[in-house]
Amino acid sequence: MTMTAREMKRALRGEALARRDALDPNWRVEASLGFAEWVDELAPGPGRVVSGFWPMRSEVDVRPLMAALADRGARLCLPAILDKTTIVFRELKRGAPLVDMGFGTQGPGEDAAVLEPELMLVPLAAFDRRGHRIGYGAGYYDRAIARIQENGTAAPRLVGIAFDCQEVPQVPDEMHDVIIPEILTESGLRRFPPPL
Repeated sequence: MTMTAREMKRALRGEALARRDALDPNWRVEASLGFAEWVDELAPGPGRVVSGFWPMRSEVDVRPLMAALADRGARLCLPAILDKTTIVFRELKRGAPLVDMGFGTQGPGEDAAVLEPELMLVPLAAFDRRGHRIGYGAGYYDRAIARIQENGTAAPRLVGIAFDCQEVPQVPDEMHDVIIPEILTESGLRRFPPPL
């Protein structure tokens, strides 16, 4: 029996996350610190808005990279889940209190300013050599990116964040998928050519 694209993604997600979960926790910490070495390649300039994410489970911890971007003058924000389909990006300021966002993550509370990211560090479960990603299945980022692009502002620079072990041979294509033109792993920044 042939699997649907959704079923194939679920299987690939499970396999990639199992590989990520199996990484030595100490190695994950060291590798995550190494992501900050790419700050000069990523920094969009003083005052520009960068969205990161609070790591959950065995994800890359992008907080060192986010701190390095803030040191270069970037304004930081984190996703906040509003409902079952929507996230917005709230400003993250040093010393400001964080609240539980669900899924084991934290973020700025309702009093924080909502920002439109110009650079988005995008979490993912799996990716392929074309820049196609598999998220966690809820579609929050696909919808948020589409909304930002529909608002008429410049499309944000999208950089997926993952470990090398999360690469899969090919992600099944679906119409709503957002292609990520750059993926940063512990091996470095990979750029993918735009689709023809």
